[in-house]
Amino acid sequence: YLSVLHDGGATSRTIARRIAALRRYYGWAIRHNVSDIDPTSAVHTPAVKGRLPRPLDEVTVGALVSTEDADAPEWRRSRDRAVLEILYGSGLRVSEVCSLTLQSVSSDYSNVRVMGKGSKERLVPLSAPAIAAIRRWLLVRNEVVSDNTGSSLFLSARGNAVSRRDVTRVLDEASERVGLSGGTHPHALRHSFATHLMDNGADTRSIQELLGHSDASTTQRYTHVSKERLRLVYSESHPRA
Repeated sequence: YLSVLHDGGATSRTIARRIAALRRYYGWAIRHNVSDIDPTSAVHTPAVKGRLPRPLDEVTVGALVSTEDADAPEWRRSRDRAVLEILYGSGLRVSEVCSLTLQSVSSDYSNVRVMGKGSKERLVPLSAPAIAAIRRWLLVRNEVVSDNTGSSLFLSARGNAVSRRDVTRVLDEASERVGLSGGTHPHALRHSFATHLMDNGADTRSIQELLGHSDASTTQRYTHVSKERLRLVYSESHPRA
């Protein structure tokens, strides 16, 4: 199927979307005992170059990070909630979330120490909902600890550190529950984090530090200023507004 798409001239973005749709379907099929295999687990998603995923509005993000699968066990619900809250609340990359350890979280839960690109370390604040979600997860983390479990903060059902695919599936399932047409991408939460900070008055330099960007020009790609924010700035700043 993917070969036919490629030979037919489909772009990497189109193929990636089709793969994401198939992953959502097989995820649903396995959860509902329609299928016991996921053929997409061995499929590599092609790299997609180009524009960043569009940021989500605050209402949509709020629904997305707070939705839970009522049929899932508590460890799964609490882990997924914590992963989503930290993706948006702290603007972390998926790879950074996957590499967090128990020691990454400060003793008072106020911030998390992140190892970013180029082994660049930064300290990022945790939102109040993220703190509550992490505390809740840590109460049940032992339910999936195995003999091979290390100090990873977020664990899979087998007791290993969560993978990028695990995180993507968490977001795919959350998108499905809230009826988000076409789903979304983990990076969209990072983009939304930056955009919402900008909309609420944060300066680019501070956002750059929070995102862990070494170059301010990279941050500027993330800070999509909404029409509402532009209108507010104009009305408050222009003498003839």
